[in-house]
Amino acid sequence: MTNKKPDPVSAAIHGANFYTPERFSSHDSVGFLMKRVMLALVTDVDRQLEAHGLTHAQWTPLFLLRQGRVNTLAELSRELQLDAGALTRTLDRLEAKGLCTRERSTQDRRVVHLALTEEGLAASAHVPKVLCETLNAFLSGFSHDEWQTLLDFLRRMAHNAELVREVSGGPHDVHQSKA
Repeated sequence: MTNKKPDPVSAAIHGANFYTPERFSSHDSVGFLMKRVMLALVTDVDRQLEAHGLTHAQWTPLFLLRQGRVNTLAELSRELQLDAGALTRTLDRLEAKGLCTRERSTQDRRVVHLALTEEGLAASAHVPKVLCETLNAFLSGFSHDEWQTLLDFLRRMAHNAELVREVSGGPHDVHQSKA
């Protein structure tokens, strides 16, 4: 008898057996609960950042640019899992406010480089503080170990979601054509 770990791709195909249609309740749905938490989080952060003239659609790209996690429209679109066209409209507003710049690559005209302006750096400086305050409030009563366990669980779920997407043959990002 071997204690062989299940293949992650096989596990993604077959999944767990925690939910059944006969007993399904939104009160116990991981997806429903995560969505409620996420909506409450975004609402609270938006409320606080409104004083700085930023909406969720605006502070999110600014924050990712500030962190250096993205520097092109395509990277931003992948990271946010949003259509490049929708992001272009958001970037139009951010550029009109003087918070970021766009520059087409001289090597590849399809690539649009993004950068924060001084005003964008100043506006996005408020985001980490607000996020920390809100997340800490939402984690009230959790121990450090519980917080780490929650992060581990969520990372595992995110990894499983990627495996499911790969196995299902769905697009790996929002840019792949459906031809």
